[in-house]
Amino acid sequence: MKSIEDYVHLEPAYYQDVLANYQQLFGKYFTASEIVQIDSVTIYATGSSSNAAYGALPFMSKVLGMPVQIEEPSIAENYLLNVKQGTLCIAISQGGHSYSVVKLVQRLQELNQRVYTLTSEADSPVAQVSQNLLMMGMPVEEMPYVSAGYSVEILDLMLISLTIAKNKGRISADQFDQIFTQINNVIHQLSEVIKRSSAWVDKNLPQFNKAKRLQFIGYGSAYGVSREGETKTTEAVRISSWGKELEEYMHGPYLGLMREDFIIFLEPNGELQEREERLKKFLRQHVDHVYTIYANEAVNKQENDLELKVKTDELLTALFMTVPVHLLAYRLSQEKGNDLEHSAYPDFDQITESKI
Repeated sequence: MKSIEDYVHLEPAYYQDVLANYQQLFGKYFTASEIVQIDSVTIYATGSSSNAAYGALPFMSKVLGMPVQIEEPSIAENYLLNVKQGTLCIAISQGGHSYSVVKLVQRLQELNQRVYTLTSEADSPVAQVSQNLLMMGMPVEEMPYVSAGYSVEILDLMLISLTIAKNKGRISADQFDQIFTQINNVIHQLSEVIKRSSAWVDKNLPQFNKAKRLQFIGYGSAYGVSREGETKTTEAVRISSWGKELEEYMHGPYLGLMREDFIIFLEPNGELQEREERLKKFLRQHVDHVYTIYANEAVNKQENDLELKVKTDELLTALFMTVPVHLLAYRLSQEKGNDLEHSAYPDFDQITESKI
């Protein structure tokens, strides 16, 4: 079975495949006639798929020029099924076995609401019930703790948004080509991002291995990265972990600080960088371990910070900023001797029926 790290190294190839085939994957579903009435987007996702959606969200909102929101499938199905006409519904289940997503898709379709289901497994339960199936454009990920699939979902959502925006006239053909080229340029730098991230993790792994609590803080497209940091650290490393948005953290959670906490900032070199620097200045007075992962270069680089050196629009940084987070989670899990190939609680799905 491939590991999380194996799949991180496969991301450049998966990204290139999706870029090369985006018209076949998405173009035929979102033609001008199909999307003429769309005036908002709701994404239904949970876990890493939800984190990926938050990574793509700022880009989608800007390109589409319409409201875009993310909802938990279970909450939506049981309490929030008031979908207005003109809403594009996208349900995501990478493996296609999520009980809550399957039930949500069925309920929406019973209400005659068109919902597009994004998955990597064509024969999965969610694929079997879905009337409008979108394939992610990558093989089924063998490792249950997904990494490449999370990243590909971000790219898929960006390309779906670009396709819709172009066909609705929200952006011109030239603007589409410019953004597409920017995305392609990011992907071409991904191998170097993996190398820099790997070296950074190796250097700092002995210190991170002492962590009892790990907190990730990000904003904009890096908020999704911070959420994924919480998810993967909790799943794979099995220590206390949180992923917070910058302002959310400043409105209460900072009061639970402990001197021995480890804090990782995800800095997309964007609009709120100065705001984040102020928070770091405060935290360095109270916490011994504060790190920053920069999308490009640091403003005030500390010894153990990581510069990924990718100069791009901050809205595209979710495509690559999770690489060091995934590598850190995987290598820490191995340091702690955690077996990621077999479930730590094999009776969980059987009892809870969380997967179909």
